[in-house]
Amino acid sequence: MESSRGPGGIQQLLAAEQEAQHIVNAARSAKLARLKQAKEEAEKEIAAYRAQVELEFQKKLAESSGDSGANVKRLEQETQAKIHHLKTEAGRISHDVVHMLLSM
Repeated sequence: MESSRGPGGIQQLLAAEQEAQHIVNAARSAKLARLKQAKEEAEKEIAAYRAQVELEFQKKLAESSGDSGANVKRLEQETQAKIHHLKTEAGRISHDVVHMLLSM
């Protein structure tokens, strides 16, 4: 017991304190390195996910604009068919309408 109270005991305590400080510093360094690594991994995952979502968006955009062109063409055809039908009907009944107006 007396040896721990003497100058040798103090030296042992100081050495133990320094060793503990080195362990704490090493743990902090390891923790910071792991946090940096985790951040880099997360950024890579985010970039991959963003690229995947962007690709899906571009595919949907291409599909919808392709459909849009087809829709415009279909609507133009339907409009032309209706115009043709109205002109045909107007030509067919115009003679009757003229007679009805003249009789009034």
